Amino acid sequence: MQITYLWIFLAVIALLLDLWVINSVWRSDNASGSKAGWTALVLLLPFVGAAIWGVSGPRGVAKAPSSAEHSKG
Repeated sequence: MQITYLWIFLAVIALLLDLWVINSVWRSDNASGSKAGWTALVLLLPFVGAAIWGVSGPRGVAKAPSSAEHSKG
């Protein structure tokens, strides 16, 4: 019974990690084809794909559009 909870916990962690990495991939400045490739890698190999993205993925995310109109506090 305890082993079942362990597998459920690991599956939830893998799902959350994948969602975080996929969000990071699609917010990056890479081309769409590159984003699709990273997404496929992360979905096919959850922990390994996330580790590879963490090591070799881009370090920044796309900047949000900004203007004087949107920057009013």
